[in-house]
Amino acid sequence: MRSRTVGAVVALVVGVLFVHSAEAREKRVKLDELPAAVKATVLEASQGLKLRDLTREEKNGETFYEAELEVEGHIRDVIIDANGVIVLVEEEVAWESVPAAVRAAIEKGAEGGKILHVESLTRNNVIESYEGHVRKGWRKLEIKVDPDGNPMVAK
Repeated sequence: MRSRTVGAVVALVVGVLFVHSAEAREKRVKLDELPAAVKATVLEASQGLKLRDLTREEKNGETFYEAELEVEGHIRDVIIDANGVIVLVEEEVAWESVPAAVRAAIEKGAEGGKILHVESLTRNNVIESYEGHVRKGWRKLEIKVDPDGNPMVAK
């Protein structure tokens, strides 16, 4: 019994450290701290919208910037590379606007849980996938499917 308790405590500490280190890679930044090309892209993408947050993240040795924008009551995240190129747009979408096959796949994966919201992921002006954010008990899950409703591995 004691070894189980020690194992559980070790797993909890390791889990907390892992989450902390993952969060440490993402850092809040100010508009004036951005490289010129990134700043220009953020200003263009946020024109007429509320800029809620800016972060810098290191991923696989590359630097990316994320601008969180408020668009008519929902969130749009614009991910920009260090050269100022938009590489991905994640945007909350209305459930009714999601294709039927995608809704069905997310509902199936969310069985027994609550669908919190759905995001479209757009690259090069083409929706490449959808992410359903789900709460099952105390856990939050992400169900990622392609535009035809086929399951994908969430990255």
